[in-house]
Amino acid sequence: MHKSCCSCVFGHERSNTAESFSAARTNNQQCFLSADGEGSMFKSGAFVADQLGDLREDQRQPNGVDLTLDAVFEQTEAGRIGRDGKTVGDRRQLPVEEGAYRLEPGGYIVQYGEEVRIPDDHVGFLYPRSSLLRNSAMLDTAVWDAGYEGRGEGLLEVYHDIELEPGARIAQLVLAEADHVGEYDGSYQGENL
Repeated sequence: MHKSCCSCVFGHERSNTAESFSAARTNNQQCFLSADGEGSMFKSGAFVADQLGDLREDQRQPNGVDLTLDAVFEQTEAGRIGRDGKTVGDRRQLPVEEGAYRLEPGGYIVQYGEEVRIPDDHVGFLYPRSSLLRNSAMLDTAVWDAGYEGRGEGLLEVYHDIELEPGARIAQLVLAEADHVGEYDGSYQGENL
């Protein structure tokens, strides 16, 4: 990153100096410019790791924390999303065969191994690890609101046969500061705990 890309917001002052960028890095913060040139603050991997607790060293990344695979499910019945609520379709957990989930092309629900707590004044974004993408698989996820706690789930799209071991790192969680009113209090609060 060069000097013109370093824009940090400290309180109400905005600074574009290399010194401000250095100060932000010292405080476990990383700065990115949004399309309108205003600064937004993403937290460092060290900050994210502090929110999750017990992690393996290889899960700690410079800009976030890798989440691991706990279980893989296949949906067996239709779900429903309406204006008045939702129903998640029935599913069955797939077996681990010879130490791995052996997945053919299709859609699967994955459950992460880590309990996640999104702190107040933050929002969580989950991205697939590039190793999934390079093996013709994609992880689709949703925004995690401030106050969410649980062991979340995502949609794994598999386009070519793949083997995934339980405990393998499949996603990276990043946190950003965010203004909000209230905290998450939806039906997935406390899921899979």
